[in-house]
Amino acid sequence: MGALIGQEIHAIDSKGRVSIPSKMRKALEPDANETFIVTKGYDKCLFAYPLNEWKKKEEFFKKLDQNNPDHRFILRTFLPFCVEVKLDTQQRIQLTKDLIEEADIKEKVKIIGILDHIEIWNPDNFSTYKNSRSESFEDIVAKAVSVAQ
Repeated sequence: MGALIGQEIHAIDSKGRVSIPSKMRKALEPDANETFIVTKGYDKCLFAYPLNEWKKKEEFFKKLDQNNPDHRFILRTFLPFCVEVKLDTQQRIQLTKDLIEEADIKEKVKIIGILDHIEIWNPDNFSTYKNSRSESFEDIVAKAVSVAQ
């Protein structure tokens, strides 16, 4: 799969449909079947995984121990929000009312490619998130690079 990267702002229509950017659609593997699993994300955004990438996440979820209270919490928080959506003829996906409310989405969305999935944000919430960090981007990258090596 080509990486899902870049960012765009799109309108969301009254039925909760939003267009997926062309460059992100082109990065989809054929076995994604133009289908996404959309669910609650972190920091008040939504995650949209191409179907083939979601299958990898399912393997992670299957490994969680349902006897562990933290693992149950993860499962009970992510999975109820999951919805399978297929691109329509106008290359849009349909977001549910619950997902729209969860991410505080209004009339526009910011769509961000995060390699194996897409994040869908209220643009104002994304700006607030980015500006809420007390450390500079450069300092955070320096720490992450030292851990990844």
